[in-house]
Amino acid sequence: MRTRHAAAIAGGLMMLMLTGCSGEEGRSGADLSARRINVVTTVGMLTDVVEHIGGDRIEVMGLMGPGIDPHLYKASAGDVTKMQRADVIFYNGLHLEGAMAELFERMASMTRTVAAAEAIDHDRLHASPDNPELHDPHVWFDVSLWIEVSRRVGATFVEIDSAHAAGYQSRADAYIARLEALHAYVQQRAGELPPERRVLITAHDAFNYFGRAYGFEVYGLQGISTVTEAGTSDVQELANFIAQRRVPAIFVESSVPPRTIEALQAAVASKGFAVAIGGELYSDAMGDPGSPEGTYEGMVRHNIDTIVGALKGEETK
Repeated sequence: MRTRHAAAIAGGLMMLMLTGCSGEEGRSGADLSARRINVVTTVGMLTDVVEHIGGDRIEVMGLMGPGIDPHLYKASAGDVTKMQRADVIFYNGLHLEGAMAELFERMASMTRTVAAAEAIDHDRLHASPDNPELHDPHVWFDVSLWIEVSRRVGATFVEIDSAHAAGYQSRADAYIARLEALHAYVQQRAGELPPERRVLITAHDAFNYFGRAYGFEVYGLQGISTVTEAGTSDVQELANFIAQRRVPAIFVESSVPPRTIEALQAAVASKGFAVAIGGELYSDAMGDPGSPEGTYEGMVRHNIDTIVGALKGEETK
């Protein structure tokens, strides 16, 4: 009871901070041509896009680092202060950062906020199985969709800092060319597996766009949001499937505790089949800064290499 009371007080104080002042820097009509642009981002994948396209014209602060689950993330008072001082805030949208939805709504009256993934044509989005009126937010797993997000980021910078439009456009074009090559790489590696081997089983249901784009059957123990817990019947049902299909490997995720996948592995073993944990995938967060997986491109390459290697029986552990 005391914890809930404290949380309510903290939430109230945060809302008071938001209504108190926005500061000149965060006003959407400010002239940005003579100084660097203050940018706040949420997930690391967006931070990476923004850094590539913004270049030396921006100062970017990412709120969510390695291992952070955006579905559960709640903004701190420090986060609110950063957003109040921002010229533009980029977040994924599509309810990925569910606990911050009200905060983004309030920030929109003070500074420019951009739900970058919501720029994608909704005909290309997956409906959530839990609520058909909502969309699956994990669009970065289809590199062709992430290209659309990158275009949205570039267009935003051109709009708010038109004096430097040529630089933004040049960097966006170069980055998108790299993403097109990355998309081709994932397609090539996926093609190394016969269709019956393309079965991806992970901790939560984050890889549906990946499955559609690259020809994999995808199953997650938890729902699209990690707020949903897997029940005993879910584990047993998936364990039966794995044993029947003789799926060689299942995967943990860097931002989700491994206990559910470990429980699934044990359930499969009780049915007389040994399934390996094929490695760790990056789903809702990238790797450590400075590592190959600490970039969007490196994260995608790591994931497809890990998946293909494990399902071919080369790199399971």
